[in-house]
Amino acid sequence: MTGDIRIGTQGWNYTMWTGAFYPTGTREADFLETYARAFSTVEIDSTFYATPAASTVQGWAGRVPESFLFALKLPQEITHERRLGDGAMEAASLFFDRARLLGRRLGPVLMQLGPDFGPDNFGTLADFLPHIPPDIRLAVEFRQAGWLTPETHSLLESHSVALALVDARWLPRKRMLALAAKPTADFAYVRWMGPDRAITDYSHVQVDRTSDIEVWAVALANVSKRVKGVLGYVNNHFSGHSPATARDLQRLLGQSPVDPATLGAQISLAL
Repeated sequence: MTGDIRIGTQGWNYTMWTGAFYPTGTREADFLETYARAFSTVEIDSTFYATPAASTVQGWAGRVPESFLFALKLPQEITHERRLGDGAMEAASLFFDRARLLGRRLGPVLMQLGPDFGPDNFGTLADFLPHIPPDIRLAVEFRQAGWLTPETHSLLESHSVALALVDARWLPRKRMLALAAKPTADFAYVRWMGPDRAITDYSHVQVDRTSDIEVWAVALANVSKRVKGVLGYVNNHFSGHSPATARDLQRLLGQSPVDPATLGAQISLAL
């Protein structure tokens, strides 16, 4: 059976999306609720900087449908400061408890390893993964191509941890596309980052990524036949305006994107 494919963006709290995506006049407090009318998942970057308060997590959950999924980044305290070593699992346990407050809305947790966390730390990663609770779906993002080995693949597969498939300058796209056909978990996790950070205005598409996402759409359709679900998140730096790219991906996958022009009418109906 083909798995569910959900496409979203990396974050939702962008004032520059107002007019292009959020209806003009939408309050920032209503961004998430409005976003959830167009997409069924989002990746949260703010959790990378600190474990969120319980009230914050409960607030997120209360603004979206029960079928919505949040993907949360593991805090940098665990990955970059403690480097999966002393005290890392204690900090992770607190984070997982907080994440569980999302209930059914909790999607995968993304463990983004630092650019200086190289394959020489294989043993550290191997020691850390067995302690991940069985109810937490984990995806790991590497920022060095040297990690992309059969040994790493076997390690992730043995713990049902997904290899995050990343379209970015630090990993070869051809290798990522090839690895998409060999999932290490029962779900796939994809991130479109873009080649650089030069884009600063997120109000419109500035780089045509059509040929790129056409290739990825084929890969997603194929991997969906091997997993229960696929979650993919577009960064603003990929094209300049991630909601538009996310909708383009949805079209290529045969899905029916929500027209931003209808979001204002939906808000009026909700009021």
